[in-house]
Amino acid sequence: MTQKRKKQRKRDSALYTIVAAIIIIAWGIYSKANNFGQNNPNSIKTAQRANTAYGGLSKSDYEKLAKLDFKSGDKAYITVNNDKSTLIKNAWKVNKVIYSNLDSLNRTSHSNTAFLEKRNVANDSLRVRQFIEPTGWHYNRRNGTQIYNRGHLIAYSVSAGIDQDGQYNPSNKSGDQNNPKNLFTQSAYSNQKIQTIFESKVRRALRENQRVIYQATPIFRGNELMARGINLQAISTNGPLDFNVYLFNVQPGYVFDYSSGRARRDRQMKVSE
Repeated sequence: MTQKRKKQRKRDSALYTIVAAIIIIAWGIYSKANNFGQNNPNSIKTAQRANTAYGGLSKSDYEKLAKLDFKSGDKAYITVNNDKSTLIKNAWKVNKVIYSNLDSLNRTSHSNTAFLEKRNVANDSLRVRQFIEPTGWHYNRRNGTQIYNRGHLIAYSVSAGIDQDGQYNPSNKSGDQNNPKNLFTQSAYSNQKIQTIFESKVRRALRENQRVIYQATPIFRGNELMARGINLQAISTNGPLDFNVYLFNVQPGYVFDYSSGRARRDRQMKVSE
């Protein structure tokens, strides 16, 4: 009788081991398929493929922009592709934003692509306090001058109702203003003086009931923690909106060490609007 029990226990133990192994393998396959993990390389590739499917900035154009050096006195932005977007008009299907995952350095170095309509226009009263510190972030002021901004890829003013997963939620009127996948360290000048020019064009089109595809891509050089600039593209599916620009991430009177984001006073640094 004792011998039979021992054999039964051995069989039970072997069965439990097999079941546990099957569960572990199945979970691994499921996790991989669903790209769990914010910095999972497979998840990043999925996000890249999703954005590429809608056109927008190509890898070769990204690399060309990353090599550009800003020189004192240059214009704050340049046009790309003769100021014509490479986004695909008929890709607009559902009101949403595709947020790319952070890369291995926790940077927002891939494109965020938004499919927007009139209901996404927000106003200043919906601002909330920001607390995310993107890569390259440092203390915000020098001698009373604001240098750094938490720059949104997709502006809060055109993403009302969009939650952190990129889906439209009518109860979330202010949108998600503290999404780490939608923020990068941007100079106050680039954000407040230049990027707002193009965000206002998007808002105007939306208020005119145009459906807009809007894509923003911070441009990093190598492993630098602060972006050299940002590519903005937009096109309306039922209107005249169409632009493609590259904004240099620069600040008059200061120069940045883009590897760390630290700013240094330089009175010779001039930026032309």
